[in-house]
Parts: sequence; C-alpha cells; structure tokens
Amino acid sequence: MLAPYAANDSTSRGRQYAEPAPAYRGEFQRDRDRIIHCAAFRRLEYKTQVFVNHEGDLFRTRLTHSIEVAQLGRSIARALGLNEDLTEAIALAHDLGHTPFGHSGQDALNDCMRDYGGFEHNLQSLRVVDWLEERYAEFPGLNLTYETREGILKHCALDKARALGELGRRFLERGQPGLEAQLANVADEIAYNNHDVDDGLRSGLITVEQLRAVALFAEHHDEVQRRYPGLPERRAIHETVRRMVNRVATDLIEESRRRIGAADVAGIEDVRRRDEPLIAYSAGIRERVRELKQFLRRNLYSHERVLRMTAESVKIVRELFDAFMEEPRRLPPQYQDKVREQGEGAAVRARIIADYIAGMTDRYAMREHARLFGQI
Repeated sequence: MLAPYAANDSTSRGRQYAEPAPAYRGEFQRDRDRIIHCAAFRRLEYKTQVFVNHEGDLFRTRLTHSIEVAQLGRSIARALGLNEDLTEAIALAHDLGHTPFGHSGQDALNDCMRDYGGFEHNLQSLRVVDWLEERYAEFPGLNLTYETREGILKHCALDKARALGELGRRFLERGQPGLEAQLANVADEIAYNNHDVDDGLRSGLITVEQLRAVALFAEHHDEVQRRYPGLPERRAIHETVRRMVNRVATDLIEESRRRIGAADVAGIEDVRRRDEPLIAYSAGIRERVRELKQFLRRNLYSHERVLRMTAESVKIVRELFDAFMEEPRRLPPQYQDKVREQGEGAAVRARIIADYIAGMTDRYAMREHARLFGQI
C-alpha cells in the first residue's frame, strides 16, 4: 500500500533503453537485482568505510555499510508508505563509484583529475550503472530506471548537471528528488554516524568516556546503565548504539510525516517541485546529529592512526594515476584498448584511468602499487 506521493513502478519515467516489463517482479525490484549481481557491488566488500579492510575482520566495509543503509531505508520507507524496493535499490547503489581508501582516496583522485573535469563519487556511481558495467548484450551499463538513477546522484555541480539532460535538471532548477531518494540519503547518514561510533569504539581510537560529551550518546548510555547495571561493555555499547539509531530513525519518520502533511503533496511531481527536502529531522535531533558528526570528525576521522593510513592511500592513488598517465601500456589490456578506441587526448586517457583506479579495491590498489613501485 503506497502513499500517493511515493514512486510507483507503473508511473516510472522509464529506462534509457526500452525493455519489456518484467513478468514476476516490479521495475525497481529489477533495478535492485541488477545492482546486487554487478561486479561493482561485489567489490564494495574490500573498499574502506573508515578502517582499511585488512585492519580487522569486524569493521564495516562499503558493502556492509550499503546493506545497513538499505535495511534502515526499507524500514523507514515502510513506515512512511514509500516504495521500499526503490529505496533499497538506491541505498545499495549509492557507493558503487567510491574509490578505494574511502574519502581520502576520492580526494586524491579528484586532485589528480583537477585539470580533466575532476572526480566525484556520486557521478562515478552513475557512470558505473550507466556505462562501466558490461553485462548485457543490448545496452551498456545496467539500464536502471530514472528514479533509481535520480537517487544515486545526490550532488552535482551545475556545469556537470547541464550535461546530464533531464537527470540534471533539478540541480539547475533547485528542485528535489523523489522521497525515496531523499530517504536513502538520510539513511546513509544515520548508518555511518552511528556505526562509525561502534567501529571507533571497537578499534580503541575513541572511548566511551570521550563519547559521553555527545548528548545523543550520553542520554542513551545512561539509560542502558540504569536498566542493565553491570552489563559487559561490549553489550552496553551495542545497546547504546541501537537506541541511538532507533531514536534518530523514529524522529525522522515523525518529522517527515509532519512535513509531508503540511506540504499537502499529491504526487511525486509535487515533491520534485519543492525547494527543500521533506525527509528531515526535527530541529532538536538535527542539532544532536550535528554534534555527533563534529565529534567523529575531530576524534575519529582525524585520529593519528587514520591519518597515517590516509597519507599512505593518497600516495598510492597519486602515484598510480601518474604512472598510468605517463605510460598507458602499464594499464591492463582492456583499459589499453579503451585508450586506443576512445582517442589519445589527455582528458580521455585521464578519465579511463580514473575509472580503473576508482574500481579498485583497497588491496588491489596496494598490489598494483607494489607491482609498479615495490612496497610503499
């Protein structure tokens, strides 16, 4: 039972290449299935969230993060009467274009590509599903629906939006995507904020005592301590984090429901014409989330151990890029073929090299660097 403002398979704006409708599943289910079975999705298992994969078996990776975003997104979508399948498809695809080594890898590759159009992982995710996945005989990429592609593209510079046609129009007109896309975006934030707390505590880089300066953590940690005195720390942390997730998700449902009702939207096109999102936290929770993000930025993402790996990853990405630009014959044969087929211009070569590096897992990038330069 979908709300009237939810995305619906029957009114989808369709695919770039026309296909017969699926017989026993919806259009957004088909998108979800194609994403799960593509190579870029499997590679997320070995791409960094915060901690490089080899540092421990229990830390989140891009793959487990994407699954957690999908779970959160589906639960909230159900409560709001939104399309669960579309929300899940967007959540599972949102990081397909992410580089190895997390945001430091993205920043390094963007710096390398500065003279060639730059690099941004949301655009790269779209590039993956539109062009780079090579699985089907009749079209490039995965040929996903407009609604899934709309949700993947969370951010876009205006000059690049102009080149995207209908998909880029909302950035030029300052409109909004559908509610499922808005929801997947916030579910991403809920997942990484709260689960980075869990991984940060597990790693020992942050402590419970430090986190008690954050209101959202402290109030739920106090509740756990009152209800379960003497509970072992690991279980107390889990109880605290799950309460944090529940508090933020509940607030998001209630505030979004209030905003949707006040906006009196009749359908998805009304949502797209709005000048601000309808999926949002209340002011109080928004401030608590902001405080948590600032804490993580100061104490976890800027920790010496994380920054040491950041410096190494930046070195790996930059040296790989420079080596391939200097001598494209160092690329694998299929990428050498692309360079020959698409032209010898520096910008074309740089984009092909960026595609190759962005598709690497952490450990593959390390192996490629060791192959070309020896151990870092």
